[in-house]
Amino acid sequence: MGKTGFLNEDFFLSTRTARELYHGYADRLPIIDYHCHISPKAIAEDWQFDNMTQVWLYEDHYKWRQMRSNGVEERFITGNAPDYEKFCKWAKTLEKAIGNPLYHWSHMELWRYIGYGGILNEDTAQEVWKLCEGRLAEEDMSVRGIIRMSNVELMCTTDDPADSLYWHREIAGDDSIEFRVLPTWRPDRALSIEKKDFVEYMGQLSQASGKEIRCFDDWKEALLERMEYFAKMGCLASDHGLLYVPWQPAEEKEVAAIFEARMQGNKVSREDELKFKTAAMLWLGKEYARRGWVMQLHFGVTRDNNTKMYQALGADSGFDGIYNRVPINELSAFLDALCQEHALPRTILYSLNPTDNAALGTLIGCFQEAGVAGKIQQGSAWWFNDHKTGMKEQKNP
Repeated sequence: MGKTGFLNEDFFLSTRTARELYHGYADRLPIIDYHCHISPKAIAEDWQFDNMTQVWLYEDHYKWRQMRSNGVEERFITGNAPDYEKFCKWAKTLEKAIGNPLYHWSHMELWRYIGYGGILNEDTAQEVWKLCEGRLAEEDMSVRGIIRMSNVELMCTTDDPADSLYWHREIAGDDSIEFRVLPTWRPDRALSIEKKDFVEYMGQLSQASGKEIRCFDDWKEALLERMEYFAKMGCLASDHGLLYVPWQPAEEKEVAAIFEARMQGNKVSREDELKFKTAAMLWLGKEYARRGWVMQLHFGVTRDNNTKMYQALGADSGFDGIYNRVPINELSAFLDALCQEHALPRTILYSLNPTDNAALGTLIGCFQEAGVAGKIQQGSAWWFNDHKTGMKEQKNP
């Protein structure tokens, strides 16, 4: 594609050693993506996109936040404005985003996948739009084509226990798909006893598992049934999205009473919520260890901070933030309880708060296991840390 604009094959590679390591080794390695949110349906049906707005702006709340910051009206963000007009608004937004990771990502994607090495702004928007339309119409730019072009060998999607995994079955039965796509167990809704739709979700889980859920033991049996099914579909990892890892242990009898009261329509106190979640997480952790599944813990995020916009647009619309009081001591107690029972699975820890890096680094060292390399790991710089500065800070010793 040549050295045009501010991008070239050595972008961010500022030293000879960096260039040798990347071009000589890293660039050839396949991607093993153990946590992604790509739709298995999109892969199974091999979607082809009509335009760049569908690729970039339909579901990307990173970009939505930046557009709002630059005063773009909501109809050009999540509203019903034409796709071309939304694209133009994003192009104009980029003019004020120089230095922002979104500026780099957008131009790197245009350069690598579209073949455009110039600068996207209000003046070049029409040119880039037409170029993207033409490129996206080519066969190798379908969902599968983009995955192949990215040299992906394995990807793990994010899947609810009640999911039928229908699209995973379709992918597994398609011999033309040479990369592997596996489900990941994400039981957040099964633990969200405080949510309004918890009892309704228990009905969905009952239907999926064939187990009627009335008590805490039923809850366990239903999840065991679904874990067996996920395992048959190739699942190797679990994942949890949490404010923080809870630690408020209680007797099994008390946890059972909390669950039954909730199933009868009663609300739960914050204390009872934490008792249930602690018991649930401990039980799940033991199951993961027994099955050899990796346990991923994503924490430190405050959800839906803007109530007005949440009510208008729903979750995952660009209004989440960083929780600034992650209790690392409670995470330690949780890991220690599993460790004492020889039931601590391989674990990956992701905190959205970068100030947790040092604390996590030392905590990880406390629970490594002799003879098992990297049993406990810190996950990649996640979400608001997913940029050059965030990655460098996390990797600093």
